[in-house]
Amino acid sequence: MMIIEARSVFGRHRMHRAKAHLILSAIRHRAAELGSRVEFHQVRDYAEIVDGRDDLEVVDPTSYGARRFVRARGLAVLPSRGFVTTEADFAAWAGERGQRRLLLEDFYRAVRVRTGILMEGSDPAGGQWNYDRENRDAPPKGARTLGLPDPWWPVEDDIDAGVREDLDRWQAEGSVDLVGDDGPRRFAVTGAEAEAALAGFVGNRLQRFGPFEDATLAGDWTMAHSLLSAPMNLGVLDPRHVVDTVVAEYRAGRAPISSVEGFVRQVIGWRDYVWHLYWHLGEGYRTDNNHLGAHRDLPREFVELDDAAIEANCLRHAIGGVREHGWAHHIQRLMVIGNWALQRGYDPRQLERWFTDMFVDGTPWVMPVNVIGMSQHADGGTVATKPYASGGAYINRMTDLCGACRFDPKVRLGENACPYTAGYWAFRDRTEPVLRGNFRMAQPFAGLARLADREQVVDQERQREGL
Repeated sequence: MMIIEARSVFGRHRMHRAKAHLILSAIRHRAAELGSRVEFHQVRDYAEIVDGRDDLEVVDPTSYGARRFVRARGLAVLPSRGFVTTEADFAAWAGERGQRRLLLEDFYRAVRVRTGILMEGSDPAGGQWNYDRENRDAPPKGARTLGLPDPWWPVEDDIDAGVREDLDRWQAEGSVDLVGDDGPRRFAVTGAEAEAALAGFVGNRLQRFGPFEDATLAGDWTMAHSLLSAPMNLGVLDPRHVVDTVVAEYRAGRAPISSVEGFVRQVIGWRDYVWHLYWHLGEGYRTDNNHLGAHRDLPREFVELDDAAIEANCLRHAIGGVREHGWAHHIQRLMVIGNWALQRGYDPRQLERWFTDMFVDGTPWVMPVNVIGMSQHADGGTVATKPYASGGAYINRMTDLCGACRFDPKVRLGENACPYTAGYWAFRDRTEPVLRGNFRMAQPFAGLARLADREQVVDQERQREGL
């Protein structure tokens, strides 16, 4: 077996320090576990070791660039791993769909039927395919946290210390450009650590995952989320094993169907779906789509993770979480950070690159559909039938962050106008020519037409400076 640590990977773009640390820690821990059974090379570029070797087999890589690299060298390629469904499974399913849209819900149900996951014969467990409507509770009023035990945390070791020393040196030399806080490491990088993290989630957090899946509390950065996306994406935790473990809790009567189904849908539904669409939609999907004509550069506050310079409390909290941990849960990604970027017309390609580089679970295959499609609607509806834009009312309902903010989510005009509330209407005004034909936008555009202060709100948001 061969493991290659190529330093050039970490110098291609500005990267969150926690992400660089996590990848290097995973590589070095695996090499240490294998000992004499592995060839471990620490080099500048992969080509230094791979070129000229004709005795190598490689698991099919997870990006277009890496696949080109291995194929150009004629390496033997094994099937990709780390997903519940194979690329052949998806191709067969997509072929059956013909010209119809490849909807997540259809894919998710097909996977459950084929695998038997959460099925009772030919029927879904509990009598429903999807419990999403039961998983939208607002956070408990007056609570600072959900009151759950802390997640299982890894303990750093000498390998982590060596990673930190190397990152310090590389940054001082100028070969890497890192941003974000420096530890402690919060995500599993070995199989043993991943099993401990899974056991901690199942034992202490799964039961409340469903109801509060979309909620945010200022004092609780993890809420009831699993923190398992990073170890799954690193390849140290098998997603089918994760799903089977979670489903067993439902079968044993220890976890409600709504929480279990919601989690299963994220893994065998959305995660597999995003992976397969990355290949199905083609390499140009992330570079060629900008349906809403969004061309603004990302602001300095995003690029530098400077949350202290952000006025809107919910956005400051979300960017601050990214700075501290290299992570935020899916509603913070979609309805706080993504919603802000969508309203202001940030370039979707820059945003996709930022998400990939700033999040510990960001990979080239994860972010295109999540950002270009779901978050920014830059694909014109390939993934989502309408843009995920909302005003401050949604954030006020699902978080405890508006009360301490200088902006009022009920106000759209004036000094205390919420930039999400006002930004929502300015976004509708800007995109009406493009989205007018979307039947799901009829009601929002009807509301826009009735807005008495439309011109003033649009002008206010055009002139509003800073974050």
